[in-house]
Amino acid sequence: MKIIVPMAGRGSRLRPQTFITPKPLVNIAGKSILEQLLDDLVDLIDQPVQEIIFIIGSPIIFDQNIVFKLKRLAKKYKSKPTICRQLKPLGTGDAVLCAKNHLIGKAFVIYPDTLVRFNKKFDESSDVIIWTKKVKNPREYGVVKLDARDHVVDLIEHPQKFISDLAVIGVYYFKEIEVLKDQLEKALQLKKDNEGEFYINDGILRLIEIGLEVNSNKVSSWLDCGNVKKSIEANNKMLSFHKRDNVKLISEKKKLINSKIIEPCYIGDNVFIENSTIGPFVSIGNDTKILNTEISNSIIQSCSEIKNANIKNSMIGSFCKYNGKPNQVNIGDYSEIT
Repeated sequence: MKIIVPMAGRGSRLRPQTFITPKPLVNIAGKSILEQLLDDLVDLIDQPVQEIIFIIGSPIIFDQNIVFKLKRLAKKYKSKPTICRQLKPLGTGDAVLCAKNHLIGKAFVIYPDTLVRFNKKFDESSDVIIWTKKVKNPREYGVVKLDARDHVVDLIEHPQKFISDLAVIGVYYFKEIEVLKDQLEKALQLKKDNEGEFYINDGILRLIEIGLEVNSNKVSSWLDCGNVKKSIEANNKMLSFHKRDNVKLISEKKKLINSKIIEPCYIGDNVFIENSTIGPFVSIGNDTKILNTEISNSIIQSCSEIKNANIKNSMIGSFCKYNGKPNQVNIGDYSEIT
């Protein structure tokens, strides 16, 4: 089994958190979005993952430090890390083809800008599986159209009239991913005269046309991390999931002086908290210092210092300094407000 991770996008909707840190590596509830998704997917697969293929962008943004983090992450799952680059933003179909030399055998394709909770095992004998979630506003998503046997017969982006309320969440399984590669290459040839992007759906629709069976599996939860507000909401829900699952969220290496933690919270290693109240629904990364502060419903990344503040509904990056009045703030890595 392989996992293919197209992640060359710049995450512009989550700025300023993504000016330096690629969106999939932004921490939510103590782990990066990518690591949370891989944890759940590897648990679903329940078999060795031989290779994880990361499709990243320009070395200017995705530098060797990012490459090192991705390789280390793959080793967590005892998988071979492979790095491919998509140097121009030509769409999800182009991104997958950037790894065409590795598109062999059973594989998942996952887009790591959301968090999901799978509700059952999958049938790996299926030709193709698309994971979906029922939504109230299907016009805002790509949706699948099913036939009487619940097989996918069409994929429609932002339907203006009701076709389906099953939104595509960006997780796909292919029993033979080389078949997808062939159809994406044919779709690309047809688009040669047209400028712009082409998408993985172009290949999947061709798979339907040639008679492959495409099934739809549903997830129990789908958490969008598209912007700061949604990332904070995702952090809240993931903290609740982890607490329910008895995941250890508060490090024994923290130091508390005259302070209180209102769970659920994530507190990383070597966090120092004095004269403060933290929580509920707060995540604080490693090596951060909190002094004379109240924080709720917020995400603080690593190696930052917050003092004399009362913040909520906020997101503060790594290596930041914030010395402020009661406020709702959103500052990226290496920022200072004093």
